[in-house]
Amino acid sequence: MEAVMSATMTGLIGIAVMLLLFATRMPVAFVMGLVGFVGFSVLTSVQSGLNMLSRSMYEVFVSYDLTTIPLFVLMGQLAFNAGVSRRLFTTAYHFFGHVRGGMAMATVSACTAFGAICGSSPATAATMATVAIPEMKRFGYRDRLASGAVAAGGGLGMVMPPSVVLIVYGVLTEQSIGQLFVSGVLPAFMLTGLFLCAIAVTCFRHPEFGPPAEHFPWKVRLRSLTGLIDTVLIFSVVLTGLFRGWFTPTEAASVGAFSVLVLGVARRQLGPKLIMKSLEETLRTSCMVLFLVAGAVVFGKFLAVTRIPFTTATFIGGLDMPPIVVMGLIVGIYFVAGCFMDSLAMVMLTVPVFFPVVMNLGFDPIWFGIIIVMVTEMGVITPPVGINVYVVYGVTTAMKQSISLESIFRGIYPFLVATMVGVALLCLFPQIVTYLPSKM
Repeated sequence: MEAVMSATMTGLIGIAVMLLLFATRMPVAFVMGLVGFVGFSVLTSVQSGLNMLSRSMYEVFVSYDLTTIPLFVLMGQLAFNAGVSRRLFTTAYHFFGHVRGGMAMATVSACTAFGAICGSSPATAATMATVAIPEMKRFGYRDRLASGAVAAGGGLGMVMPPSVVLIVYGVLTEQSIGQLFVSGVLPAFMLTGLFLCAIAVTCFRHPEFGPPAEHFPWKVRLRSLTGLIDTVLIFSVVLTGLFRGWFTPTEAASVGAFSVLVLGVARRQLGPKLIMKSLEETLRTSCMVLFLVAGAVVFGKFLAVTRIPFTTATFIGGLDMPPIVVMGLIVGIYFVAGCFMDSLAMVMLTVPVFFPVVMNLGFDPIWFGIIIVMVTEMGVITPPVGINVYVVYGVTTAMKQSISLESIFRGIYPFLVATMVGVALLCLFPQIVTYLPSKM
């Protein structure tokens, strides 16, 4: 009994130390790896800790499943440098620009489409901030609506496949990444619709926030649909291949990246310099994500030795409450934690704790994965750590568009409410998530 208490206390001390180190702005991956290694060594031995550290790092960086991450990141970088994001925004602007808040609606729609070939929330937000914010400001949009639409719309890249968070969730829980990708399609479109409603309500209450822009005839609108050809073609190939079982998620990522490369070169929009730039950005982003995964794996091994996940799962699972109420508590914990932690790090730290609880309660693991992504999507825009907000702030500052952090944070609240409504709808109607995977 004393040994169990000692291990649990060591785990709690390790978690407290980790949170303190987070406050020093030390890289999250290094913090999790360091605390995990030291804590594991304290509970076992230094030699065991070194063996665990080397084995965990090696297994992450040679993992076949995780090769989907750099391939999908490469696909997004190639698409951005080929001008796909600008064409998506232009098409959406032709259809929505003439209504109040229409350019913000066009931005959200373009974020959804770009997320289908990117998979990274901050990358989507940064890309659309560069394209959309100068245009919205030119037409007199208030900073709150313009920046809030970009920051929140960027989060759609987490839900729409291919999603880096879904890949990591699938690896951690040993679920089919292909099924997770397919299950995210309908929730992503549902959330997009809720965001459009949030913009409409905001502009109904404050018409000056989003004045209407140019009205295009249907002939021009239909002609603008050519800007969707690349995205629709690539997304259809990747998703159809997964849905039909023609190739694995890793093979789908390679097919998608190669398709973007071929289309970009054929259109003469990707030259050697832009291809090299895409490779450099892919290397930087992929290393960051893989080191995060490795650090989380090391920290997870430490938590497993402390038995904290098992104790927590037993406690929450033993609560005399209906399963849906327990799920509500778990979602609330994710929401609060998302205000203070990076979304990817939070998923990697908490999924090993809550996944056994959710399975014991009888919930579908694929459905739970989408719920987790939806809740962590709120985390990328909530203060004080909302990464997408800081991305938009950094991009607008670099472009000398001068939007304050306060304005961006105030602008995300309608979208935050819309996301909460989306989570509630998925809890009430889980078929939104499970219908497409059931047809695979």
